[in-house]
Amino acid sequence: MLSDEEAAALAAIDEKELARTLQELIAVPSVTGSPAESELQHQLAGRLEWLGLDVDLWSMDLPALFADPDFPGAEAARDEAWGLVGTTPDGGDGPTLILQGHVDVVPPGDLTAWEGDPFVPRVTKDVVHGRGACDMKAGIAAHLGALAAIRSAGIRLRGRLAAHFVVGEEDGGLGAFGTLRRGHRGDACFISEPTAGAVVTANAGALTFRLAVPGRATHGSTRDQGVSAVDAYLPLHRALARLEADRNADPDPLMAGHPIPYALSVGTVHAGDWASSVPDLLVAEGRLGVRLGEDPADARAAFERCVAEACAADPWLRDHPATVTWPGGRFASGRLPAGHPLPDVLRGAHADTAGGSALPERGAPYGSDLRLYAGDGIPTLQYGPGDVRVAHSPREQVSLRELVEVTRTLVVAVLRVVGTR
Repeated sequence: MLSDEEAAALAAIDEKELARTLQELIAVPSVTGSPAESELQHQLAGRLEWLGLDVDLWSMDLPALFADPDFPGAEAARDEAWGLVGTTPDGGDGPTLILQGHVDVVPPGDLTAWEGDPFVPRVTKDVVHGRGACDMKAGIAAHLGALAAIRSAGIRLRGRLAAHFVVGEEDGGLGAFGTLRRGHRGDACFISEPTAGAVVTANAGALTFRLAVPGRATHGSTRDQGVSAVDAYLPLHRALARLEADRNADPDPLMAGHPIPYALSVGTVHAGDWASSVPDLLVAEGRLGVRLGEDPADARAAFERCVAEACAADPWLRDHPATVTWPGGRFASGRLPAGHPLPDVLRGAHADTAGGSALPERGAPYGSDLRLYAGDGIPTLQYGPGDVRVAHSPREQVSLRELVEVTRTLVVAVLRVVGTR
């Protein structure tokens, strides 16, 4: 069912160049907020210029963005942030389709857990290993490969393609927020987050919380004269587990396939400053899942109510209650409008290029830039190579076969959305 233009673009995909591009992207250690994040944006700007796109590369006005009442939050310290958009120059009256991806990656963590340097890509048969391999430099490679194939095939588009490569996704969405604030928009958007062979049309949200639990310090040898903040925290930890269970009791059908669609996770716990002292403060930080369609303010209120009730039931915390603050990223939920044709276009493109079973539709339990584009009125879905279950881990990897398959699907889907002349 392929048109002549679609067949020509598919034939122009350079699979070796796809693999080479992915490895070159992994080799740039673009941790969120680091200088390498900016370095990669400049490298990608050069790639987009070489592909013949009109490029907007700009230094973001961080004070102005941070002061915006709708700013989605951030956790990483940074001195600069660069926005990057490349747009195909030719086009008539057709729609503009955005191909979006984030260039930043999370830190590699314990280096001894990796088989080699996480920023030196390692290839074993069909699989590329390294930090950012699936989250989401394979997705960026797929976008670049699709743009290159369409250009190489000499196809004239009826509409336009716009590549939005953004920073700061991992800690809140600074890059996407700043790109939209600059006025870069479109009629639809494909985000190439790893979706493991599915079409993701909705994302849960996530809020970062900080819980400060007081104790009473004393010498460790006379601990009966003090109150350990660690012990004081334990009933709160149990209460948060009950809250998580309550919030996951009846998930949206798109989220029902996940064991915990809206996870509540404590990520860091810090207490005390001396081994032989009873700690007088414990600080726990974590993330609270936001349900589909839920106002983040309601999620915060439910969390704060849970903490207040647990404190009221505890003899120590009743008079010395824990405090809750909300630093860092603020991910609302987001979704594609029900019945929108975009998933069917992608499914049809996949069927005509790869065959096999239809791409399933589901929601994702993590926050992403989808909610920012959807919130700006741009119909958005996620489809990309890799599996999020290995992202953010020393097992991060992606299959080159899957990278090629996703690129082929995107090429055909892009041409069907934008149209040809």
